Amino acid sequence: MATLTGKTALVTGAGRGIGAAIARRLAADGARVIVHYSQSAAKAEALVAELTASGAEAVTVQGDLASLDAVDAMVATLRGKVDGIDILVNNSGRGSGRSDSTLAGMSVEDYDTIFSLNTRALFFVTQRVLPLLRDGGRIINISSTAVDARVPGLAAYAGSKAAVDCFTRVWATELAPRRITVNSIQPGMVDTDLITDNMGEEVKQVAARHHPLGRIGQPDDLADVVAFLAGPDSRWVNGQIIIANGGI
Repeated sequence: MATLTGKTALVTGAGRGIGAAIARRLAADGARVIVHYSQSAAKAEALVAELTASGAEAVTVQGDLASLDAVDAMVATLRGKVDGIDILVNNSGRGSGRSDSTLAGMSVEDYDTIFSLNTRALFFVTQRVLPLLRDGGRIINISSTAVDARVPGLAAYAGSKAAVDCFTRVWATELAPRRITVNSIQPGMVDTDLITDNMGEEVKQVAARHHPLGRIGQPDDLADVVAFLAGPDSRWVNGQIIIANGGI
């Protein structure tokens, strides 16, 4: 159903993985999709070509969101491409990036890198895009079930995502006068190149057996939740943290 016809969606980190699945689903629902990427230019362009070939309207926009100058440049580019945005999906993020990301082993550089993208970038991308966001719009933040985990080495990553959930609750109140809803999704383990490529098939199978539904998540599983929050049926859902992890 073309529930998003006439809407424009910006999806950050849409060149691959969960972001690409979100872009495909929103386009299938009728939205014009702005595919943001940082380094995955070839994948982003291929995705736009795929979407346009299917009859959707899609364009790319590039920017290293960890740099505020790049964020401002990206928003300036957006002003030349669209006259407004209805849906902002803050999907860009990164993991710990180190084998030793425990309290004892975490470097200042790695800590700053995690928070600069997962937390600081998300905050200021939203701030900079806000003047373009139409009244009645949607902001959907991608968080993580790691915020409740007690796994060694996850402190910095989990902390960066916990901040996203706090942003979500407060922004939902701040933006309510404009009828802009703000919600967060906490995915569990999702089968993407950033998460499972280095796990090996046997480890993935063990993880699947621990899930009540007998499998780990797929990008489309998250894209469907985003589509609900982006559409008209979610109009009374605001300031919520939605866990999408298959029940584990």
